[in-house]
Amino acid sequence: MILTKEQQAILDGSEGEVKAKVMKTLVMYGDTFEADKLVPVTSKYNHLVTSFGLKMMTPVFELMQKLIDAGAISEQQFSVDPRPLDPKVPANFLQKFIFKNFMYSTQESYEQQLKQLGLMDENAFTCACYLDEVGNKPGKGDVLSWAESSAVVYANSVLGARCNRNSGIMDIMGSIAGYVPHFGLLTDEGRRASWIVKVNTTKKPEAQLLGSAIGMKVMEDVPFIEGLDAWLGEELTDEACAYLKDFGAATASNGAVGLYHIENLTPEAKEQGRALIKENAKVYVIDDAELERVQANYPVIWKNPDAAPKLCFVGCPHLSMKQLIDWTEKVEKGLEASGNKKVLIPTVFTTPPAVKAEFEKTEYAARLEKTGVILSSICPLMYMNNPLCAKMPVITCSNKLRTYTTSRYYTEEEILYKITEGGKKA
Repeated sequence: MILTKEQQAILDGSEGEVKAKVMKTLVMYGDTFEADKLVPVTSKYNHLVTSFGLKMMTPVFELMQKLIDAGAISEQQFSVDPRPLDPKVPANFLQKFIFKNFMYSTQESYEQQLKQLGLMDENAFTCACYLDEVGNKPGKGDVLSWAESSAVVYANSVLGARCNRNSGIMDIMGSIAGYVPHFGLLTDEGRRASWIVKVNTTKKPEAQLLGSAIGMKVMEDVPFIEGLDAWLGEELTDEACAYLKDFGAATASNGAVGLYHIENLTPEAKEQGRALIKENAKVYVIDDAELERVQANYPVIWKNPDAAPKLCFVGCPHLSMKQLIDWTEKVEKGLEASGNKKVLIPTVFTTPPAVKAEFEKTEYAARLEKTGVILSSICPLMYMNNPLCAKMPVITCSNKLRTYTTSRYYTEEEILYKITEGGKKA
């Protein structure tokens, strides 16, 4: 790897021992992936994946404190993934005891560290930092130092920014140094597609299900997707962006996708078209039967597969304003059709704090509350990490949450039926 004089000076200790170690870490990371150089991080803000004061993460807290003590502070302010706790989300006495005493007992002190390191503000806890209300929306061509997989794939694909799928802690390292290694999705060649995915469905495919199918097929490769523009249109509307948010999260969690191209829709696909496709690209055809096959093969890991659901999570990644409004209307209609007053299963909708604040200014907030749905900014995944919560029969329409926890996946239509009409049937 060739370093500039400025980069070499930092590595040699011109800005202190701690920052030299940060630079050394980045150089070793780049060497591992055969990066040719370090390039400047150009985004206004960073985003960190480690938002949770999990007791077992003591080495992370010690590292953060060393950075703070040495004045090795982030070059950028940053947003961070969602908080792991919310007293409004249902939990019994034992579950709360585990949360408080054995899992997230250091949450408050860790958040103080995040503030000292450069946290944007109190509302900056979300996995969907790129939503307008949050304010961390990079521009096309911006070089990022992010690690949250669902945010990375959205930034790369929908916004046209450039970021590799970094690990946690590497995100803050890149931000402190102001540089990241140049390889993979930061390069023009690394952004070309080695898969062509043909969407031949008879109706608009479920975002989370389609993303899951593609992720499990292409793994870490870049897919060029044909036919989806027939359902989403050729403009990145609020509706299309919400769809791609959930779609991308599923490709990233069910596989390891960091970038996808949608023909006639996403920025690079509109600019470069099929020139983005590599020679001899593999082909994957997705029709109705293929999506049915994928969903039918999801494992059910509840102790009792026929158990009555005790909790439902909607919003992983966090819901956008449009999704909140759409879900409110759908729940109201479902309850009206069934003659029920409130949802039949305890249900939590999750959204960024900043979106929640704006949503609560609208008429929809009172309407949603009337249905019995709980509105929260919690991380459902962190909630499900509690071993007592993991034993619960929890349902979701998030393929990311299904992949990382014991929760059971259903399509949005199926979830809506269960919470408004179907009630206690698994």
